[in-house]
Amino acid sequence: MFENLSERLERSFKLLKGEGKITELNVAETLKDVRRALLDADVHYKVAKQFTDSVMQKALGQNVLTSLRPGQLLVKLVHDELAALMGGTAAEINLKGSPAVILMSGLQGSGKTTFSGKLASLLKTKRGKHPLLVAGDVYRPAAIEQLHVLGEQIGVPVYSEPDNKQPVEIAQHAIREAKKNGQDVVIIDTAGRLAVDEQMMQEIAAIKKAVQPEEILFVVDSMTGQDAVNTAKEFNERLDFNGVILTKLDGDTRGGAALSIRTVVNKPIKFIGTGEKMDALDVFHPERMADRILGMGDVVSLVERAQEQYDEAEARRIQKKISKNQYDFNDFIQQIQQVKKMGNMKELASMIPGIGKMLKNVDIDDDAFKNIESIIHSMTPQERANPSILNGSRRQRIAIGSGTSTMEVNRLLKEFERMRQMMRMVTNVKPGSRSMPVFKKR
Repeated sequence: MFENLSERLERSFKLLKGEGKITELNVAETLKDVRRALLDADVHYKVAKQFTDSVMQKALGQNVLTSLRPGQLLVKLVHDELAALMGGTAAEINLKGSPAVILMSGLQGSGKTTFSGKLASLLKTKRGKHPLLVAGDVYRPAAIEQLHVLGEQIGVPVYSEPDNKQPVEIAQHAIREAKKNGQDVVIIDTAGRLAVDEQMMQEIAAIKKAVQPEEILFVVDSMTGQDAVNTAKEFNERLDFNGVILTKLDGDTRGGAALSIRTVVNKPIKFIGTGEKMDALDVFHPERMADRILGMGDVVSLVERAQEQYDEAEARRIQKKISKNQYDFNDFIQQIQQVKKMGNMKELASMIPGIGKMLKNVDIDDDAFKNIESIIHSMTPQERANPSILNGSRRQRIAIGSGTSTMEVNRLLKEFERMRQMMRMVTNVKPGSRSMPVFKKR
């Protein structure tokens, strides 16, 4: 996400390279290019002007610190202003009701139904809640069925009345059902239209009045760019929603919506959707997003994702096996599965500072581990537990079974053995001990 904007901003900052002092002239030239970059990213023109004017005001008159060049100081000013533009800090979702009622709004195709499922999954797995999904879209073909499929996938119940065409009644009945069954969050999926119309607004306003939700969330497809901002403004005028959800930020988006909506409607962006899977949902952190836009990575989010998959007891078990040289292919494939659960591989790599730019034109397939997994799954349980027994005939059989070559099998075994030795060395040797290997120059 934001690849084009990141490139343009980096190019803009190069205009200051080699300057000894920030002056009104060179800062104006740089910020003029920054404004063009923002407009190209589909940022609202008033927001872009307000942004660059604010940076200009803060930049002028500042002395460059001895350890920084002017370009670096300007990057910091732009970073702080970007974070402020997107809200400054992460916004919490209100779950204080009994049950807490969350009403979804947005145009058809924005991803409301999918997001409803993702939010239910997040609240269940990370917040310990017991959500109920409500199929309130009585118009779109298969909308009710889609929500039931998602609910089954994440293990969350779905309330629907297929023969009832009154969304207000369905929502009221669902809340009553939730109270009876002890569900503490009700997420109401509502109907969308291809464009904003009076019937749609009246209907969702009636649902709001009837159920008095703690949260009204506006879901918008970030790929619609400036249209997303205009639609958000219209919805906010009628519903006074509490927060914005940006979906499809994993696609070819210019990012203008993320940078404009907060200013135009004065409502926080609360979540961002970053993929199709049910766990591809992140809390929106403005500072971290500013880091990523400016190519600084997002190590904090990367660590958080890793911690979600981290099992302390499992880690101790693996460490014990490594120290005894018993680490096998069963352990290896289990760790591969944990890495895959963290999300899209290219997105994960982009969170590491400096890596995102290097991988811009590199395709990192989500099936990067496919051949490795195929080879391991083609082994017998005995072979996975005892890699040392893999002789020539066994390797040939594994290659045929996995649809790979004997060369690929040999390469995996060689790399696996090297990895085992290194892990054992790191696990067993304490820093500063005499037994640490000494690498001599040749």
